[in-house]
Amino acid sequence: MRIAVMAAGAVGGYFGGRLAAAGHDVFFIARGAHRDAIAKNGLKIESTLGNLHLKDAKVTDDPAKVGPVDAVMFAVKLWDTESAAAQAKPLVGPDTRLITLQNGVDSVERIAPILGADHVVGGIAYIATVIASPGVISHTSPFAQMRCGRIDAKPDAPLTAFANAAKAAGVDIAVSDQINKDRWEKFVFLVAVSAMTSATRAPLGPIMADADNRAFFRRLMEEVLAVGKAKGVALDDAYIDQQMAFAEQKAPKTMKASMCHDLERGNRLELDWLSGKVVEFGRALGIPVPANEAIYTLLKLHRMGRQG
Repeated sequence: MRIAVMAAGAVGGYFGGRLAAAGHDVFFIARGAHRDAIAKNGLKIESTLGNLHLKDAKVTDDPAKVGPVDAVMFAVKLWDTESAAAQAKPLVGPDTRLITLQNGVDSVERIAPILGADHVVGGIAYIATVIASPGVISHTSPFAQMRCGRIDAKPDAPLTAFANAAKAAGVDIAVSDQINKDRWEKFVFLVAVSAMTSATRAPLGPIMADADNRAFFRRLMEEVLAVGKAKGVALDDAYIDQQMAFAEQKAPKTMKASMCHDLERGNRLELDWLSGKVVEFGRALGIPVPANEAIYTLLKLHRMGRQG
């Protein structure tokens, strides 16, 4: 298959690398030092599931040079969603499916008016990765899962074909008929882990080992779940207990959210689309979200990154 990865950051680069290693024609859309390093030295993936070095990775900063593809794995930062979707137009042919692998819960709705609703598919990725240095992706979790599906839950042959190809390449992927619920479930956990690791500048292990921090982590998730239910999403209260158990027993003790990595590096934060979005939804729906309001306030002055 012809596949584009936009952008070839920590998430897109990892999954794109696995597909390229399996023989698919993968084009990595990147820019700056990351693009230059991939062009010069290839793409390196250092992973708990096996290292990989694509010495001749195809990389460009111009989607127009790639042309239409079968699938686009869309993993840009949330503030770039609309502008990147517009730039992705040359990648989209009659049967192309663009799969959103971003954080947040509204990417499909933001992209569909730009590229057409039939081309845009909801997606989520469960993986802990970071760009360790330009051209090098570090994958530290024992899991690397991708779930995708149409928001309207209709069968989709082009999407199924992509999922089958990815599965044959060794990717843990499934097509879901309840992707809206799936993305909200991820949002519940992601908001909490992004908030706590960023606010404390600590990994998940010490957070869960401390009674006060563990309780605050739970409150953050409970607020997001309440907002999701108020928006009509069929979320189960028992999900909170499941995610608490995951965080305490299965998640890597060294796990930090991508927002925490961005904060440590002085980069722009996705805060407005995570805790900030919960605050926005909560105010609109009349749902109290004091824990998320506290996180948003504490991190707000850092959300644009270091200036100058």
